[in-house]
Amino acid sequence: MDMIKLAAEMRTALQYFVTTLDAETQLDKMLEIPSMFPAYEVGKAYKVKDVISYGVNSVGDPQLYQVLQDHTSAAEWTPDTATSLYKAIGVTEGGYPVWVQPLGASDAYNTGDIVSHNGTLYISTMDGNVWSPETYPAGWEVYAE
Repeated sequence: MDMIKLAAEMRTALQYFVTTLDAETQLDKMLEIPSMFPAYEVGKAYKVKDVISYGVNSVGDPQLYQVLQDHTSAAEWTPDTATSLYKAIGVTEGGYPVWVQPLGASDAYNTGDIVSHNGTLYISTMDGNVWSPETYPAGWEVYAE
């Protein structure tokens, strides 16, 4: 069995699945698997509500964007600059990522990471932080800009 071909087929299947998620009601699920969303491509026809990845957010995860209007992408209209075409999701208006339950040590929050949880900004006070601010308040401090 060709493991590379199998892995490519699995990724394609997962990318089909992620297109069924809704950013309005299932954002938490989307943010758990940001690397599964297709990367932004120049010259591609996008439809309203498509979700793509482009660049990385402040904690190093792929940044997700939702398409706001049907269009064909162009090199000069990248998701991070064309705010009439794309909306960053999983981040606050100030650019802070929304807290997502880490899967383990590999994606845990570290000292100094700032996240938004239930509308409040928090800064992690420890490395390897896998708990939410409400589950383990000692691992977080309220952050003010």
